[in-house]
Amino acid sequence: MQMANYIWKLAQSVKVRQRVIATAVTYMRRVYTRKSMSEYDPRLVAPACLYLAAKAEESTVQAKALAFYIRKIYSDEKYRYEVKDILEMEMKILEALNYYLVVFHPYRSLTQGLVNDTYKMDLILVHPPHLIALACIYIASVYKDKDTTSWFEELRVDMNVVKNIAVEILDFYENRTSISEERVHAALNKLAMKP
Repeated sequence: MQMANYIWKLAQSVKVRQRVIATAVTYMRRVYTRKSMSEYDPRLVAPACLYLAAKAEESTVQAKALAFYIRKIYSDEKYRYEVKDILEMEMKILEALNYYLVVFHPYRSLTQGLVNDTYKMDLILVHPPHLIALACIYIASVYKDKDTTSWFEELRVDMNVVKNIAVEILDFYENRTSISEERVHAALNKLAMKP
């Protein structure tokens, strides 16, 4: 979640669309299904994923701009990466992803609201985008006290799956604890020290 927030901060600085952010976070999550954090430093993977996602989503972000904003946002020396570092990590990420850059987002079905927060979880790796979007709609309908039963019946989706995803999203909000940035930095520094 911390690295997703890191991507978010960088993305706001370089002014890219929400879809680029979502793609970058998905790439980062995919990378860490194959590589360990001690092998690939998340402080470098995050901006490299944003750089790659910008290309994949046909946006323009220069590695030079990312390196500049990293230094501007974070004073910690551990975040000091040069353009060449971002470009080298981009190649490693491409290899880790087996050059598969296609990401199906729930945005086609639902463009705002809870969808953004689902990228702070692993849902996109586990469930198809349309079911995540339906779970968000289901949560919204429950909160707004709207009866959508007949609408969901017409869709012929497994409502147990939709409800389980909705529960995962709600659990995320309920169980989310605030972890200080100092603790996150300490953990990342320990990972970097491992052989």
